[in-house]
Amino acid sequence: MENIRLAKEALNNVIYGKEDVVDLLFTALFAGGHVLLESVPGTGKTKLAKSFAKVMNGKFNRVQFTPDVLPSDVTGIRFFNPKTQEFELRVGPVVSNVLLADEINRATPKTQSSLLEVMEEYQSTIDGETIKVEAPFVVIATQNPVESNYGTFPLPEAQLDRFLFRVDIGYPTKEEEKQILTTYRTSDPYEEINAVLSLEEIRSIQEDIKQITISEVVYDYLLDLVHASRNHHEVELGISPRGMLALMRATQARAYLRGREYVTPDDIKTLTPYVFEHRLILTMEGSIKKTSEQIVQEILEAVPVPVEEGAVTQ
Repeated sequence: MENIRLAKEALNNVIYGKEDVVDLLFTALFAGGHVLLESVPGTGKTKLAKSFAKVMNGKFNRVQFTPDVLPSDVTGIRFFNPKTQEFELRVGPVVSNVLLADEINRATPKTQSSLLEVMEEYQSTIDGETIKVEAPFVVIATQNPVESNYGTFPLPEAQLDRFLFRVDIGYPTKEEEKQILTTYRTSDPYEEINAVLSLEEIRSIQEDIKQITISEVVYDYLLDLVHASRNHHEVELGISPRGMLALMRATQARAYLRGREYVTPDDIKTLTPYVFEHRLILTMEGSIKKTSEQIVQEILEAVPVPVEEGAVTQ
């Protein structure tokens, strides 16, 4: 836990006032999930992703998505080498531990879909040959919602469903921006980040998280939220079984990071907006009147929260 604390501290020194976002990144890492960072330009999405990769002693790759990026630029390609007169396999940047998919919504749907297999199955198929990706593997994608009308391609539902969390970074407060000015006037804290988490340690934590206890009461609360999303009159498509499993694993990771051996209803209630909002597809009428955020809040208010005592019973 000491190394996790040091890693969080390093990130908080680079991106001020975003402790909750940093906590979500580590929750996703240990839960084996991926994160979509969404905010206006210049709020530190890319720097946060790069800093997150730097605290890990693993392989980091970055893909700057543009409309002319091809699927083979992401997954890899088999090419003919005229010197050896043989076909050779050149793997793409997906073979890494942390993949930064920068401005993912600038890529065409065909290129976006090249990430579907590796995000779900930790493998990539190139000309019929399967390349395994070593765990831990996390995709951190960024997108700027304000550019939706300028040469961008919205992520399809199947792609969004593979992201554990969608996180809006937002603007820092005035006090936080003053701290940013003071710190960055003379140095860049990113340059001082050192790797403190080994891949073996991360894999060990991922296995430990699977042993975090979930009581029947908490299972029922999670399932009630999932089914409420499907039965809401303004929701066309609710949370899928993949989303249900994602929420379960994320709550286990959150409990572990807080030093508990069990999941509480508060873990579920806290993480539900980050897991649900990007997965819901609203009806036409619903999308006119409300946002996904408002629908998720309605679901949380409609489903009774079980008492803590019952939730921690083994």
